[in-house]
Amino acid sequence: MTGQKPVWLITGCSTGFGRELVRVVRAQGYRVVATARNPASLDEFAADSEVLVLPLDVTLPSQVSSAVQAAEARFGQIDVLVNNAGYGYLSAVEEGEESEVRAMFEANVFGLASMTQAVLPGMRARRQGHIVNISSMGGIIGFPGIGYYNATKFAVEGLSEALAKECAPLGIKVIVVEPGPFRTDWAGRSLKVPATPIADYAETAGARRAAVQGYSGKQPGDPVRAAQAIVTAVKAENPPLHLVLGKVAFEQVEAKLAAFGQELAQWRDLSLSADFPTGE
Repeated sequence: MTGQKPVWLITGCSTGFGRELVRVVRAQGYRVVATARNPASLDEFAADSEVLVLPLDVTLPSQVSSAVQAAEARFGQIDVLVNNAGYGYLSAVEEGEESEVRAMFEANVFGLASMTQAVLPGMRARRQGHIVNISSMGGIIGFPGIGYYNATKFAVEGLSEALAKECAPLGIKVIVVEPGPFRTDWAGRSLKVPATPIADYAETAGARRAAVQGYSGKQPGDPVRAAQAIVTAVKAENPPLHLVLGKVAFEQVEAKLAAFGQELAQWRDLSLSADFPTGE
């Protein structure tokens, strides 16, 4: 990343990772476009001439376009996009309410894609830039009770990997961040649950839902340290495509990959048997 004062555009800055990222990025001396659906929640930054506070609901294309245009008009360019806006919905697959599921996909997946599309022309023109997509350990591991949230984050993972390969020749780097449990508002006010839980899932989805809600405010992950880690990764000469954050996430992702490798090896012969015989 070149230049003395890069410009970061961060979505979902009212709480959690987004808010802490604004603080950490400003402490580094960078300029920031801080966005939230309710910009009044960002009054802390309003007096800072190096912070542009904007209203932004990533599910509204007009606001996405306006925010990017305003950022470029004020600062000339966007060097780093952090797609942080999003939320969780805890339900068994059968319990899921279609309207709630679709709304979450609009924010977590389509809103992220819309923001990415909006900043890419400027980054392509300059042949540099960073796109940071906030995923989750739930983008790698499926858990009972959060299948639809898993689905949004698995989508972010696939989109990010493809984007990284498309943009590498253009000088644009992609980082997909996979946090474990952190003391953000994800498991608190921002979390949504089904209106009609099904008793048969009490020991799986219900137990997971209770556990997640029960540890809100007690998670081991520190959002400030997470924000610092993200900035460190962006500043690296060769940043990682995947950045797992927190001990819980690291250990569970490591275990998932090991189990996946074992399963792959166990069923190798059956997998390979599905091809035409050699020479046919």
